Amino acid sequence: MDKDQCFFLGTINKVVGFKGEVAVYIDSDEPEKYTSIDAVFLEIKGNLIPFFIENITQRNKNNQLTIKFQDISNQEEAQGLTGCNIYLPLDVLPPLSGNTFYFHEVVDYEITDQEKGVIGKVSQVLDYPGNPLFEIKNENKTILIPVQDQFILKVNREKKTILIKAPEGLIDLYLNE
Repeated sequence: MDKDQCFFLGTINKVVGFKGEVAVYIDSDEPEKYTSIDAVFLEIKGNLIPFFIENITQRNKNNQLTIKFQDISNQEEAQGLTGCNIYLPLDVLPPLSGNTFYFHEVVDYEITDQEKGVIGKVSQVLDYPGNPLFEIKNENKTILIPVQDQFILKVNREKKTILIKAPEGLIDLYLNE
């Protein structure tokens, strides 16, 4: 499995107990949606390796799950997995509708500002904690727009467009340099 066919689900943080269980941070607003998966891909030395899951339980902490992998039976084996990133194939993502979207989904979408018109295409979404940003290519310039509900007016998946109302003066800062 190639990484470009997958999405980042989370990271193994630490070992839990002595039977090979690990605590996993899930990069999702709804980690409970992932409590019934039966396999994941772990990134080990740059390669995605499939691991089958024996059991998943939700931890008391936000965005945390405890996972017991098949064939990992003790603390030492589990310790070797700490720090590994976890991936799932893109086709297991539930479809979204309306103005909600996955960041990888909107790459190459055309961004139109309500006042300025077409400003360019999304080259990537920079996922900064608490402040994700659209990185938009406009000819030879790069424009950064916060990915916040208050600025996103309409997402059209068929036309691959996003209508925004950027904060006053933000686009001008990039275009009038």
